[in-house]
Amino acid sequence: MGTFVKLKLTIAYDGTGYEGWQTQQTGVGVQAVVEAALAKLFPSGPKVFGSSRTDAGVHALGIAAHFELPRAEWRMTTARLLLALNAHLPLDIRVQSVRRVPAEFHARFSAAGKEYRYLVWNHSAMNPLLRTQAWHFKRKLDLAAMRAAARDFEGKHDFRSLRVNPSYDTDSTVRTLTRCEIKRRGPLLTFVIEGDGFLYRMCRGIVGTLVQVGEGKIPRNAVRQILGQRNRTGAGMTAPAHGLVLWRVLYDPKNLHPKPRPE
Repeated sequence: MGTFVKLKLTIAYDGTGYEGWQTQQTGVGVQAVVEAALAKLFPSGPKVFGSSRTDAGVHALGIAAHFELPRAEWRMTTARLLLALNAHLPLDIRVQSVRRVPAEFHARFSAAGKEYRYLVWNHSAMNPLLRTQAWHFKRKLDLAAMRAAARDFEGKHDFRSLRVNPSYDTDSTVRTLTRCEIKRRGPLLTFVIEGDGFLYRMCRGIVGTLVQVGEGKIPRNAVRQILGQRNRTGAGMTAPAHGLVLWRVLYDPKNLHPKPRPE
């Protein structure tokens, strides 16, 4: 038996009042708030490792994180920890689930993919109930053109044209999108973007580009050309942060369960 217990948290938060997930030098990050709650429960004050960074104002429904505890400090059930953590968190941050995971698990490096959703309220008058959750876009949008362009983002591409800050991403700019589609329910448009990874502000760049396709500023067949240019100036605008939600982080089930010991 190891000397530490590793636990995975699934966390939801309204990002309106935070400078994103990561602990910040200025402003408050969600990570620091979760760590402060854990410090009230465990003397070791465990550090939390998240699956993703999110920008200031971006929300999450299912961001993943993990932390380790000395085995001697683990004296409660996961169900009890969920209740205890939420008792020490503000109302705009909630732990949705807690589970034990094997020592090899890492919230970021074990992730197989992520799903983001972006909300656009496409109507002349804003829905006040969504004012902090959706981008209000007043002009009429051509949904068929947007859907056609969205399909061209799917697949494996170099997404350098959607990267905002070249110094932020040090690895390859090639990513694979398994899903890029737009759902409509009345004036509410939901952009569903799923892939194996995302560059800095890539999702917001995709949404901004598709919205500009919808208003006729960018041709519906221009996406392949935009990706081929590998230059951010060729793509569309960056959509506002408050419409974006990190919906869920995807893991291979085998990474969530302890490996069987050899006989």
